[in-house]
Parts: sequence; structure tokens; C-alpha cells
Amino acid sequence: MGQLLGPVFPPAVGLAVSGGGDSMAMLYLAHNWTRRWGLQLRVVTVDHGLRPEAADEAAMVADACRALGWPHETLRWHWDGQGNVQNAARQARLRLMDRWRGDLGHILMAHTRDDLAETFLMRLARGSGVEGLSAMSARRVVRLRGTESREPSGDGGGAGGAASAPGNRDSEGPRSAGFEVIRPCLGMRREELRHYLRTLRGRWVEDPSNDDGRYDRVRMRRLLVTLEAEGLGVETLAMTADRLSRAKEALTARALTVWADTGQEGRALNAATGDILFRQTGFAATELDTQMRLLAAALQYVSSTSYRPRSDAVEALLDRVLAGGAGTLQGCEVRSCGDLIQISREPAALTGQLVPISDGALWDGRWTVYGQEFKGLTLRSLGEDGWAQCPGRPDGAPRFRTARALPSIWDGDRLVACDALGVGPGGTIQLTPMAQPGSSFANFLLSH
Repeated sequence: MGQLLGPVFPPAVGLAVSGGGDSMAMLYLAHNWTRRWGLQLRVVTVDHGLRPEAADEAAMVADACRALGWPHETLRWHWDGQGNVQNAARQARLRLMDRWRGDLGHILMAHTRDDLAETFLMRLARGSGVEGLSAMSARRVVRLRGTESREPSGDGGGAGGAASAPGNRDSEGPRSAGFEVIRPCLGMRREELRHYLRTLRGRWVEDPSNDDGRYDRVRMRRLLVTLEAEGLGVETLAMTADRLSRAKEALTARALTVWADTGQEGRALNAATGDILFRQTGFAATELDTQMRLLAAALQYVSSTSYRPRSDAVEALLDRVLAGGAGTLQGCEVRSCGDLIQISREPAALTGQLVPISDGALWDGRWTVYGQEFKGLTLRSLGEDGWAQCPGRPDGAPRFRTARALPSIWDGDRLVACDALGVGPGGTIQLTPMAQPGSSFANFLLSH
């Protein structure tokens, strides 16, 4: 924890505790470490409402935190019955955590060596490449898209901040900026943590879903028992995932070099358009893995989504574009434009996204407005109606296909400002990709 949080420690950290053995052991470990080094600890449990026992498990965690002297809060989530329940629960946990943590910048999670191996097998079964098979990082930056309610995510649990009163809460509240997930137990086995708990005579619960063969992770956990006898146990698979992480770093460095040689972020009339552009001649001469890595990252960057699209979909789109065609994926349009490959926001993905302008308001997860005079107006895409209100477009303005997805300020049905088309005073709308002001696509490649 000292290596991951230091050398200058934050005043407080959060900890996600479900009541299972891993997270309860992490609670005691974090209790001892934070007390020694003078940090405050804030603990949270998410009750997904999927099992009647979950409320009692959350109460058990609250009792343990009370005995240790740390604040605890239970957050409740209600599944709407749509999609995969485990994926929906992961999405909800990250949203709740991000909106509840207040000013906390670090959230501890109790992922172990066993989790690394299980995740490796799950992704191997899906045909993942180096990116997917690489080990999860001990530090991961999490930024969610603006105020949208259905953002994909990959981690669970959460912790509250000073703005939250202790107790139980259903509201998801306003969301603040990004945070870091900290995983200090990735070098430990699950059984090590159980041994620690048994030695302390600590309490924990076993979630019955951990024995439910309908879930991929449970089946992979059982498979590991068989693979262990063949030399493909937890340590071997986790070590392979670690080595693939090193390979991923080298591939990322190569992608950055190609980006510097062939790529640029879109601008028009000295305003950002939010597009990513690659010079086709240099891009087409690059090896396939780097092409796919850059295209997948560009799709994620432009759409501000937490996960990259699946490799098979990226490869199919890449084939079409390099052949002179076009396509859509993950809320983006990708097309060949002369010697350029352009990745821009898909106008259809912006339908219905209307944001009243106020301090800190974020549109499409990446655009903010500056200027007190625009408060109370609406931020939305330009669309065809906005294009029609710009008959005298200056030289250097984007074309119609790109312009439709541009951010613009509206007073009812009247277009007030669109920087990239020269409408309004200029300098009114700023690109803040992945809710990180001042970021760039190169930084995004490094951090994702």
C-alpha cells in the first residue's frame, strides 16, 4: 500500500468491502496500515438487492467497521432486469462509488492472484489478445462519462467521501471527477487472505453465487483445479498475465510513435472538433496490431466509453476503411477522406443528449462550456437544423458530415454558438476528454 499510495500519502482512502473473505481480510489489513501511517479510512458496501441475505451481510460489515472505529455506508442498487446481471452490477458499483466518494481520490479493492488467473481464462475463452490477457493493474484510473446513467465498467465496490453522511443510501447523487482504484493484494492468494482472517478470528460470508455454475468466473475457478495438475495453475496463469502486461507496454510505446508520425486531433477555426485523424499512407504501412490498437483507442477516446470495442469488430471495420469504405462502431463514424482516416462522433449516438448549461455541466462526456452569459441555455449537437443556420461558413470550417456532431449552444431553436463553424464569440466550448481537462490522445494511449 505504501508503494501504491506514496511517497506522499493522501489524508484519506476508501475501501470497498462486500463481506466476503477477500474484502474482509482487506478491511483488517487496511485498518492496521492506515492507523500506523495516520490516514483516515472510509468503507462502503454495495447491496445489489439480488439476494435477501445481502442486507445482513452489509450489516455485518457495518458492525466490523464500528468496532474498528471507521465510518461505513451501505449503497443500494436495484436491477432493472435488462442485460447481463453481473455486468449491470459492475456498472452500477462503479457509478455509485464515483458519485459517493466525495473528495476521495483512491479506492482500495481486494483483487487477488486468483482473480488474475480467473480473468485470464475468461478472456482467453473470448479470444482476447495482448490487451485483454494482460494482468489488471495495481493502479487504475477510472473516469466515467459525465452524467450518463449506463456507463460500462469493470470493477466493483466503492467508498464514500466527507460529503456523505454515514448510514444507508439509495441515491446516486452528483458525480465528481476521476479516481484511482488501488489493488494492493494482487500478489497474494485468496487462501492467504482466508488464513489471515482465521488467525484473527474474523468474520466473513460466502456468497452462494460463487458456486453457481451459470457464471463464467465460477466455471473458470473450477477449471483451475484441473489445470493446476497440468502445471497451468493460478501462479502460472497470473505470471503469464504479468508478462503480457510488459508486452503491452512495449506495444503502447510503438503505438505512440506511429501516432506522432501519422496522427492528429481534429481542429477547425482554431477550435477542437473532437475527431481523431490518421494520415492514411503512413497508417496503412503500419503493422496490423498497431493499426488495431490505435483505431480501438480512437473509438474509445472519441466516444468517451470505458471499454474498447471487441477485437473482431475493430478488425472488420479496419478492413473496410483501408479499402476506402466507411463504417460505424461504438458510437463513432470511421471513414476514408482522401489521404485521411477520420474517426468522429456518430450523430445518431447524440440524439436526445441535451444538457442545460451550468457550472461544471458536461455534454457527451467530453465537452464543457465557459462563459457566464450562456447559463440557462442548452448544449447539444449541431445537427442538420444547426447546419442550416450557418449559411456563410468560413474557409476551414468542417464539412457537413463532421459538423453535425459538433457541440453547440442553443437558445430554444436558435443557434447561439458553435466555435468550429465560427458562430458566436469563439472560445466558448472546451474539449475535456474522459472528464480530464487538458488531456490528449497521446496521454489517453498511455493511461488506457
